[in-house]
Amino acid sequence: MGSGDTPGLRVAAAALAAWVAVAGAMLPSVAAAAAETPLTREQVKAAADKVRADPNMPGTRTEKKLRFKEREEDEEEPEKKPDSLDWLRDFVRAVAEGARWLIWGLAALALAWLAVRLHRWVRVRAGGARPGKAPLPSHVGSLDIRPESLPDDIGNAAAGLWQRGQHRPALSLLYRGALSRLVHWHAVPVRAASTEGECVALAATRLAPDAQAFFVRLVEAWQLAAYGGRLPSTAQVLAVCGEFDLHLSGKPVAVEQADSLMKGSAA
Repeated sequence: MGSGDTPGLRVAAAALAAWVAVAGAMLPSVAAAAAETPLTREQVKAAADKVRADPNMPGTRTEKKLRFKEREEDEEEPEKKPDSLDWLRDFVRAVAEGARWLIWGLAALALAWLAVRLHRWVRVRAGGARPGKAPLPSHVGSLDIRPESLPDDIGNAAAGLWQRGQHRPALSLLYRGALSRLVHWHAVPVRAASTEGECVALAATRLAPDAQAFFVRLVEAWQLAAYGGRLPSTAQVLAVCGEFDLHLSGKPVAVEQADSLMKGSAA
């Protein structure tokens, strides 16, 4: 120490040195005593309380901060509750899908039909064979109605057969000739399988009333002999023969026109 030291400082330094020496001497014995005597729970708690009560020791404090909560990737989604209308939605969806395919199918059929009609129209315009053209019948049942198979004067030819006793051939000639005139001259749409009643009904659409009445009388005379096994009177037959050209004559229609009329009547 220098000369400037006070006597009090010298005394304090001497005391401190003495205390350190005594503490150094006692430390081994205190450590040995602590090792021999374990601390109790109460001693530990008291020591901790003393440390916490020390104003020089830092305490604990709670702070609150605001921040955005980040959603974890592995967070499970809440379980969906079953919906009682799921079946209705599925049904409507299935019906809509079926309707869509149905509309596409109908559209395809319509296009195909238009293509066929267009093809036929082109063929007609080009002069090809007309679609749906039905040939005129050459026979009605077993009766030949071709004009070349008949005489020019059918009425007189039938009258000659009747007077020679060929009654059934005479009536057959009258009926065949009438059908041939109806088909080729009056464009009546008679078909190969038409019956007598059908021929009468078809003729009513083309013949005048007096001509239609004559054809009805002719058909009745033919049916009486063909199916009834009886012959009409000679006067009736000769009257039909004499009126044949009067009611069933006329200018023959063109074949194309006859086909058109027959096709229109059939439709």
